[in-house]
Amino acid sequence: MSLFTVLLVVILAGFVLWLVNNMIPMDRKIKKILNIVVVVAFILWLMKVFGLFSYLMSIHV
Repeated sequence: MSLFTVLLVVILAGFVLWLVNNMIPMDRKIKKILNIVVVVAFILWLMKVFGLFSYLMSIHV
């Protein structure tokens, strides 16, 4: 995956999250939970794209 594609997804995800936060009337707690879920999912996706997720899964405690 090219760096341009990753950058495009980052911008698109940020824009969609901004739209949801500003345009959809929701309780503040629900928005906070939604933001946390989206950010965690996005971080996991970035880790998978850069190959860190498979490296972390191979570590045994």
